[in-house]
Amino acid sequence: MTEAILLVGGKGTRLRPLTVNTPKPMVPAAGVPFLTHQLARARAAGVEHIVLATSYLAEVFEPYFGDGSALGLHLEYVTEEEPLGTGGAIRNVASRLRSGPDEPVLIFNGDILTGLDIEALVATHRSSGADVSLHLTRVEDPRAFGLVPTDADGRVRAFLEKPQTPEEIVTDQINAGAYVFRRSVIDTIPVGRPVSVERETFPDLLSSGAHLQGMVDSTYWLDLGTPQAFVRGSADLVMGRAPSPAVKGGCGDRLVLPTARVAPDAKLTGGTVIGANAVIAEGARIDGSAVLDGAIVEEGAVVTASLIGAGARIGARTVLSDVVIGDGAVVGPDNELRDGARVWCGAVIPASSVRFSSDQ
Repeated sequence: MTEAILLVGGKGTRLRPLTVNTPKPMVPAAGVPFLTHQLARARAAGVEHIVLATSYLAEVFEPYFGDGSALGLHLEYVTEEEPLGTGGAIRNVASRLRSGPDEPVLIFNGDILTGLDIEALVATHRSSGADVSLHLTRVEDPRAFGLVPTDADGRVRAFLEKPQTPEEIVTDQINAGAYVFRRSVIDTIPVGRPVSVERETFPDLLSSGAHLQGMVDSTYWLDLGTPQAFVRGSADLVMGRAPSPAVKGGCGDRLVLPTARVAPDAKLTGGTVIGANAVIAEGARIDGSAVLDGAIVEEGAVVTASLIGAGARIGARTVLSDVVIGDGAVVGPDNELRDGARVWCGAVIPASSVRFSSDQ
């Protein structure tokens, strides 16, 4: 059995205001908390035991997922008292692992939506005899990521964090955020202090002569760290572009949860999700967006590539494009917000007061 560690302790700062009241892995994507998709894919790959490394708003995970039995999993939860970074979080949960010293442990991040072939990554790890194996993917512009050049056999040669000059960009392969560790390697990570696997653990292992193996898997991959990416990922799940056993209702242009109310002439397209008890009024048009539980979109509003927080209200004829509305916020009638505008939780924008802005 391969067991796993799931890193879900981040504050999700780039996703605010979505993460003011909800940790990033628990923000709904395609009708369920994003973490549900990761757990379901791990279970489908044969993983049975997962330890969640929690920190920010740690108290919300266990009440929702419990012991994991509803997903066919055994879940355990370990909370960091102080943020420990990726490596520190891995080391902090090591005592809950059951694997022997040479057995593989799968580790993945709580903000990556991917079609990674988990079983192939574990098989690569076993067949190569690696100490650590990394999922790598290729991107057109790697400057925002950590580059991982490999040799002809896939063995990692270096780790280059966020290169900026053309000379530094020696490959389009990046660290995609999923790893398989030999169990004994986890015990070499320092205890009780922040450690970054990307900047400390992996380079140190490489310099000590450890075998780090890369496996390039260029199926669907998306870092959900920004609101724009999160909304796109949710839509891709609904439309079947991103694979997940947890998607309810199959693939299509829309996903409407059973208790939502949608007017017959409202138009929902582009992988739009309407959450539980949400209300979409007459003439509303919503494309490629997520309307979370209990939110209200009034008559004639137009919402594109946006996320409407739980309990928020969008006034009649208001136009939203590429924006995020926080939980409980109210955007009055006849407003227009575009291009990355964010309205904070509980904020109120009166009628006809904004025609175009990214500074709310």
